[in-house]
Amino acid sequence: AQEQPTEAIFTPEQLEQLVAPIALYPDALLAQILMASTYPLEIVEADRWISGQPDLKGEALEKALLEKDWDPSVKALTTLPNVLKQMSENLDWTQDLGDAFLGQKNELMDTVQIMRGKAYEAGNLTTTEQQTVTQNPDKIIVIQQASPEVVYVPSYSPTVVYGPSWYYSSWYYPPMYPYYPA
Repeated sequence: AQEQPTEAIFTPEQLEQLVAPIALYPDALLAQILMASTYPLEIVEADRWISGQPDLKGEALEKALLEKDWDPSVKALTTLPNVLKQMSENLDWTQDLGDAFLGQKNELMDTVQIMRGKAYEAGNLTTTEQQTVTQNPDKIIVIQQASPEVVYVPSYSPTVVYGPSWYYSSWYYPPMYPYYPA
């Protein structure tokens, strides 16, 4: 009898820790990250490639990308080298995020909303000049870029932004950002 591979099943706490560093990103960026996370090898290749060509931007970048057979989500992240680098340097996290996106998409997206709700209730998720935050009647929180031409990548500490009640004594993965006291 052939043994079937089992998909990783992540607990709600693990899902929270996976999405905590990115849950407050604008929806369009979050979608690109989630899709790209399913291609971890391409993330590493793209990070190495773009790191070696820091001056490649705009039309020159678009033209150079035509030669690459990476997924469009990975190609899109080449315009955000810091995001690409974070994903490449935290490959275990990226791999698990991709596995969770493929295997537990609904739970993962629900967890994003849970984390946004925590930040919103703590007063740490508001409309700014960089982004528009809207809470729909169904409590779904939407984060959009204030300007469609500019992608704003927020930087925040999950241990602070989600409020004092959100903290784990043991972490599922090493944090992408340093710990700050609540």
